[in-house]
Amino acid sequence: MKYIVILGDGMADEPQEALGGRTPLEAARTPAMDALAARAQIGLLQTIPEGMSPGSDTANLAVLGYDPRRFYTGRSPLEALSIGAPMKETDVALRCNLVTLSEKEDCYEEKHLIDHSSDEISTQDAAILLDAVRQEFQSEVYQFYTGTSYRHCVIWAQGERAELEPPHDHLTEKIGPYLPQNTELCDMMKRSYEILAAHPLNLARKEQGLHPANGCWFWGAGTKPALVSFSQKYGKKGVMISAVDLLKGIAVGAGMRNVFVPGANGGLHTNYEGKAQAAVDALLKEGADFVYVHLEGPDEMGHQGSLERKMQAIEYLDDRVIRIIREQMDASGEPYRMLILPDHPTPIRLRTHTGDPVPYLLYDSTKQLGEGRSYCEKTAKESGIFQKEGYRIMDVLLEQE
Repeated sequence: MKYIVILGDGMADEPQEALGGRTPLEAARTPAMDALAARAQIGLLQTIPEGMSPGSDTANLAVLGYDPRRFYTGRSPLEALSIGAPMKETDVALRCNLVTLSEKEDCYEEKHLIDHSSDEISTQDAAILLDAVRQEFQSEVYQFYTGTSYRHCVIWAQGERAELEPPHDHLTEKIGPYLPQNTELCDMMKRSYEILAAHPLNLARKEQGLHPANGCWFWGAGTKPALVSFSQKYGKKGVMISAVDLLKGIAVGAGMRNVFVPGANGGLHTNYEGKAQAAVDALLKEGADFVYVHLEGPDEMGHQGSLERKMQAIEYLDDRVIRIIREQMDASGEPYRMLILPDHPTPIRLRTHTGDPVPYLLYDSTKQLGEGRSYCEKTAKESGIFQKEGYRIMDVLLEQE
């Protein structure tokens, strides 16, 4: 038996008046998921433990079978594993977003947070801008590491695990109330705006109609993680396919192999077909038992507040990933089980994550698991199936209950 997880980050949502009371997942055209749902178990899963922040870090740990209450030490340390940033036990890792701040206000604290991703800036452009910041701030205390797109990392020697606000939680808001209490971190963020707002690359981006990446934003502080090996935990050889450093870092910590897919960028226009083919090849040609395919697009479109593009991301996931994987797995004759789900909701209305339960679809190519229900939030709730401990879904998938 082969095992597949396809995770549409932030795919769950709320009923939309514009869609006649349907959610984006319910209204999107998803024939591949519909075909699977006819024979699948549909239910609700609580990926975010009570009292924990609703993030992709805690949620994806849970889906992979790691209880966040036991294994979570912060988001940035997991990303640091992917980037290859060395950490001591006394270090603290910080996420460093390249964000877009409003420019008309003279006072930094009065500026507004326009875009947490700077129009999904390319890694190539981001590296140039981060290098300008690095030249100003790099020291024995603060080490800057380039990640992917707008997502970067700082290792803070002898740092403090400060409470720092995620930028995507405060889009369009005045930034003053959300700046770090730590004076050094706050000063670096202020100074980064002075450096980046005048940078030639940002001036060129503005001329092209793109958001300038004109500020650093620190958040997600945490200490060095220690995950149990996935293969030791479950007896399966696992592979991770994702464009984002968080997921790749979880894979490194869990001893899973990361597969690099050219053109995979964590955005709406990623290399969907490349990810699907990489998953199939890992299972059928490279000896993997388990693949985890992560798609960031629905979450990014939720943060942008774009209903149209969020539905497009879901439809791309359906046609350009799920359909391809199913067709090739069926043609191979290899039995498989497939779990499809979001990690958390990212409602269009809120433009940030919530900790509500998410709908999941569990399909087994050898069994009839369900009753012909469609896959969406409504039918998951109506099913009466509720997995309260999200990290136990891996036992369900692997039939190790």
